Amino acid sequence: MRPQMVLFGDSITQQSFGSAGWGAALADAYCRKADVLLRGYGGYNTRWALFLLHHIFPLDNTNPPVATTIFFGANDAALFGRTSERQHVPVEEYGDNLKIMVQHLKRLSPIMLVVLITPPPVDEDGRMEYAKSLYGEKAMKLPERTNEMTGVYARQCIETAKDLGVPFIDLWSKMQETEGWQKKFLSDGLHLTEEGNAVVHKEVVEVFSVAGLSSEEMPYDFPHHSQIDAKNPEKTFQQQQCLAQPL
Repeated sequence: MRPQMVLFGDSITQQSFGSAGWGAALADAYCRKADVLLRGYGGYNTRWALFLLHHIFPLDNTNPPVATTIFFGANDAALFGRTSERQHVPVEEYGDNLKIMVQHLKRLSPIMLVVLITPPPVDEDGRMEYAKSLYGEKAMKLPERTNEMTGVYARQCIETAKDLGVPFIDLWSKMQETEGWQKKFLSDGLHLTEEGNAVVHKEVVEVFSVAGLSSEEMPYDFPHHSQIDAKNPEKTFQQQQCLAQPL
């Protein structure tokens, strides 16, 4: 059975299997080597995501994922008192919720690679422009998220990862290293463009590779066609079965 890798997060994860999405690129990179499973839930914050843990990652699972990315925070960081306040989660609770998720996954499998990803930066002007394109004069007068506050949540995500000893991707800082990141990486001030998806994909692949899960080093689930004995294919697959048998 192929190893599994789970992408757990909000809409930025949910959209990752779209055209040029970072999740789709990951699935392509691990084609025939691992199954990349999408578990993205648009609009969710960490408080709501906790209710999904035992459904997506049951503790009695005898074949747990080898790796899981946890990519929440963009909704938790929505400002209280603004149009998306129902999604707001205080930053201390956000950190606690991430800790609960990581500890649950480590109980499921102590050797599972768990990677925390910070929310991306926010382009406040881009959020306002997007709202006006949808609602015209009825659009919000103030952005429902700010880059400054999202940075507070990004730092909490990093602090939690360090406390728990798990790897992290500081997407909030990484994207802002590039001039013009607001339009280059973000389609509506929050969600990712093709270039933004490429940044996430590159960072995830790098963390996976450092942890020993490089796609280049992982075996195919079944032989490459060039290895099949055309005159006696049964022999090839019998050998494969023998290799797959536990010692």
